[in-house]
Amino acid sequence: MAFDRLEAMRAFCRIVEVGSFTRAAEALNVAKTTISGQIQGLEALLGVKLLHRTTRRVTPTTDGAAYYERARSVLDDLDELEASVAQSRSVARGRVRVEMPSGVATCLFIPSLPEFTAQHPQIQLDIGCSERVVDLVQEGIDCAFRGGPVADQDLVCRPVGLMRFCLCASPLYLMNAAPILKPNDLLHQRYLGFTFPGSGKQMIPILRRGDDSFRIEQLPAMRFNNGGAYISAGMAGLGIVSVPRAEASPHFQSGTLVEVLPGWEMDGMPISLVYPPTRHLSARVRAFAEWGAALMANDPLWTMKR
Repeated sequence: MAFDRLEAMRAFCRIVEVGSFTRAAEALNVAKTTISGQIQGLEALLGVKLLHRTTRRVTPTTDGAAYYERARSVLDDLDELEASVAQSRSVARGRVRVEMPSGVATCLFIPSLPEFTAQHPQIQLDIGCSERVVDLVQEGIDCAFRGGPVADQDLVCRPVGLMRFCLCASPLYLMNAAPILKPNDLLHQRYLGFTFPGSGKQMIPILRRGDDSFRIEQLPAMRFNNGGAYISAGMAGLGIVSVPRAEASPHFQSGTLVEVLPGWEMDGMPISLVYPPTRHLSARVRAFAEWGAALMANDPLWTMKR
């Protein structure tokens, strides 16, 4: 097979960005042996060593760092050119790697994906669903829908939605519990906590009604760090949970969960579209990002509008 300099440049840039041959191969959807051969060919062509390899990480040499800056610029220019041509022909194709909270995926995106795939049959999606905060550059992610404040100042951040929460419990739990008529009554209930994976911080729900507010800061009877397990614990009658309203709504309809203190509103969690800072988004990434943002804006359970 003839040596493809552009593909070798892409492989080299991805390795520098993620610090690993294995992760670069996964991001580019090629075999690790293929990517190793591309780097060997590129180093032979240039007559310099581009990468330092250790058991833990791959880093660029001095020549490699200089080459990366120029190569990244060339590839960005090429991608921008191809994207502009594709846009003019209304064609978006290729693979998009995206991350989002599991609740956003299961309650909003996945049920609507047939619509997106019908509009863009030539786009292939790799969707990661979890509550952890991923490193977009390190893991080769094109964009993410992220819940909560975005602390990474190196990412482009665009607010697109709001995750609304509610308190709920199973009918069996409420049947055997003391009446819950006001927020202070929660202090005498079994409250189940949720901790965010990665940071380990516990979610502190805030209830509001008019000028009154109440923070649920009591010691939880149990803690969970997975959204699916958390709501399952509530349905099992283990205690009161604070979950996204979009996840709870079907269970309200089926009667497996009952809303607690429905006269009080809970603070929502902002949802932002984030992506690495580049001069442009490729046509395929832009197509998915804009579709996802519009999906949230038009859904009453997720829109930022009141």
